[in-house]
Amino acid sequence: MMDNEVWIWVWTGLALLMGIGEIVTAGFFLLPFAIGAGLAAVAAWIGVADIVQWLLFFVGTGLSMLYIRRFMRAQDEDGGLVVGPGRYVGMEALVLETVDTGANTGMIRVEAEEWRATTEGKPIAEGMTVEVVALRGTRLVVRELQTDDNDS
Repeated sequence: MMDNEVWIWVWTGLALLMGIGEIVTAGFFLLPFAIGAGLAAVAAWIGVADIVQWLLFFVGTGLSMLYIRRFMRAQDEDGGLVVGPGRYVGMEALVLETVDTGANTGMIRVEAEEWRATTEGKPIAEGMTVEVVALRGTRLVVRELQTDDNDS
């Protein structure tokens, strides 16, 4: 059995490591572990038995996972705040450079930003208006908008 002095530093170190890891990663995956380790660290600092520290770690991690999951589910539902390039899906854009997947070319302007683009259909000429239909890696996937004034 480890000395309580060792558990103090194990739990404190784990809480700090998981907390810092949560800051530099996305998704709130490490936060529940940081909370559980933080609870266990507090228990170790006040001299609670090892088994109680472990119980606090597991229960604290589990309860915080359940609590945080509510917010993650709400964020994933439709109508939630969409951030990053995914917000451009459904918007119209102007083709600045012919979008040709075979030639690996394509640049569009959507709102005030310029993005590399790709298409799953035939090449789309410069000057055309397109719709952003998806995000694939660092490129926006576009399709040509069908207009009634295309008599050619």
